[in-house]
Amino acid sequence: QVQLVESGGGMVQAGGSLRLSCTTSGRTFDNYALGWWRQAPGKVREFVAVITNMYNTYYEDSVEGRFTISGGSPGNTLYLQMNSLKPEDTAVYYCQASGGFEYWGQGTQVTVST
Repeated sequence: QVQLVESGGGMVQAGGSLRLSCTTSGRTFDNYALGWWRQAPGKVREFVAVITNMYNTYYEDSVEGRFTISGGSPGNTLYLQMNSLKPEDTAVYYCQASGGFEYWGQGTQVTVST
């Protein structure tokens, strides 16, 4: 059974940092892109960052320069270092693997207070 499990969420004050992790099991993702998405209350799920199977990284404009995605193959543990957090970063953060199939984790809550 393929599983993606996020961890590392929590509550932090604005300006603080958190590091999210996503551990994978059940298969390897050598030819997959691994990424992070987020969904705030009442909003659609939105792209945050991705690392491709060629280790290229891409970011949503509002997190560029503050968030860093790393990991992926070969260990398939994915990370998201989030610095200079803002209240608008508050959301449930999801790990995603996309390639021949698409897999999602259950999400981890990040709350940034003023």
